[in-house]
Amino acid sequence: TAHVDAYSMWHASTPFVFLNTIKSCERSRFDAAHELGHLVLHRHAGPKVKDAERQANEFASAFLMPEGSVLANAPVMATVDQLVSHKVFWTVSVAALAYRLKDLKLVNEWHYRSLCIEMAQRGYQKSEPNSASRETSQVFQKVFAALREDGMTRADIADQLAVHVNELDELVFGLALTALVGDAQAQSRPRRPVLQVIEGGRD
Repeated sequence: TAHVDAYSMWHASTPFVFLNTIKSCERSRFDAAHELGHLVLHRHAGPKVKDAERQANEFASAFLMPEGSVLANAPVMATVDQLVSHKVFWTVSVAALAYRLKDLKLVNEWHYRSLCIEMAQRGYQKSEPNSASRETSQVFQKVFAALREDGMTRADIADQLAVHVNELDELVFGLALTALVGDAQAQSRPRRPVLQVIEGGRD
């Protein structure tokens, strides 16, 4: 849903993170790190919602933009254009980098507000400039490559999961099924035979 950025939970001893598939790569990475913060910091009990969100944001910011790395590479008295060019070093949004500079006291409050105003005027709240390509899962690629070798198509996989093909693409971010593009070709390949041993009694 476009109305939820991300969500995380523990199921028994396994952590799960659900990410919005519509957002930019940079914002999804921050959301993932934010949810990781919740999983690490607030598993058994946590502070009030507002404090928990602040702590998860601080965790994500420090995780993606370590203090030493930012101090060594970030511009001094940064402009918005400099933020746009430097953010690719950490693959974060321009807004996240600006806030991290303020948090590390590399820009003062007035400078930070000026940056935010200019970013808003440029429409960077809705559209991320110089956006990176979304990251892919090596696990998904291996799984779907193996399924393709077995002659399975996207339609086959969706049918077994009882979902529509388009929904399947969205659930895996549309990243891993490129190996299965051309379902007609995949269907033309013979499936591996399924052999079954049948034991019968004598007449």
